[in-house]
Amino acid sequence: MTRTPTQTQGGLRGFLNKGGFWRLLLVVAVYFAIYLPTGKVVARLADRSYSDDDLLSSLGSVFVQLTAALIVGSIVLFAFTTFMGWNAEIFGRQPIYRSRWMWIAPVIVLVPITLRVLAIDWGGPALSVVLLVLATGALIGFSEELLYRGIAVKMLRSSGQREWSVAAISSVLFGLSHGLNIFSGEPAGPVAYTVLYTVAFGVLMYLSMRVIGFIAAAMILHGLTDPTTLLSTGGLPGKVDTTGFNGLLALTSGFTLFLLVPVGYILAFFIRGKVGERKGANAEATV
Repeated sequence: MTRTPTQTQGGLRGFLNKGGFWRLLLVVAVYFAIYLPTGKVVARLADRSYSDDDLLSSLGSVFVQLTAALIVGSIVLFAFTTFMGWNAEIFGRQPIYRSRWMWIAPVIVLVPITLRVLAIDWGGPALSVVLLVLATGALIGFSEELLYRGIAVKMLRSSGQREWSVAAISSVLFGLSHGLNIFSGEPAGPVAYTVLYTVAFGVLMYLSMRVIGFIAAAMILHGLTDPTTLLSTGGLPGKVDTTGFNGLLALTSGFTLFLLVPVGYILAFFIRGKVGERKGANAEATV
C-alpha cells in the first residue's frame, strides 16, 4: 500500500493534517488566545479616548477598536495556512460539485448590502474614516472566512465528513465565536440573536463559496457586509434613522436581515455531497 504525504508526515503538520473536529477546535482556541488579547493590548497602549469614543468618530477609534487586532489575526491565520501548506487547496477551486439552487445564498446576502450602500450617508463620516472602515471590512471578510470556510472546512473534509456536517459544524463554530461578545459586557439578548444570525450567515457563506467555486467569493461578500452595516448605522446597530428615503432603505435592509436567518437554516438541510464523491452517487436535493 502506498502511503500518502499526509500519512507519512509527522509532527504538528501530520497531526493537524488528519483534521477532525477536536483538532479544529484546538486551532480555533489557539487563534482566539492570540487574537482577543491583541485588541486589549492595543487599547491599553493607545489613547484611552479612542476606546471610549464612538466607533466612527475618528481614524484612531476605528483602528484601535477594530483594525489593529484584525491585522494581527489575518497575519496569524495566513502564516498558519502557509506553514501547513494549505493555501493552494483553500484558495483554489472547490473540489466538489455545485447545484443551481445554491445561488440563493449569494443573492440573499447581496440584497441587504445593496440596500445599505444606497442608504448610507456618504457625506457623514470623514472620507478617511470611511476608507478605513471599508479596509477593515475587507480584513474581517479575509480573516473570518479564512478561519471558518478555509481552515475549518479543510480540516473537517480531511476527516471524511460529509458536506452537511462540514457546513453545519463550521457555521456553528462561527456563530459561537460571536457569542464571546457576552464577556465584553454586551446584553445576553442581542448576543443570542447575533449567534443565531451568524450561524445562518455562515451557512450562506459556505454555499456562496461552493456555488461560485472559490473562497474569495465568500471573503468579498463578508467583507462588504460588515462595513456597510457599520456605515449605515453610524456604528450603532439598532439606532438607524428611519426617516426619509434613506431611512426606508435602511429599514428594508433590516427586514431582509431577519429574512436571511430562516433562509440560512432552511438551506442547510438541502446540503449534500462529499469531497471525492461523484454527484450521481448522492444527488443534491433540489429546492
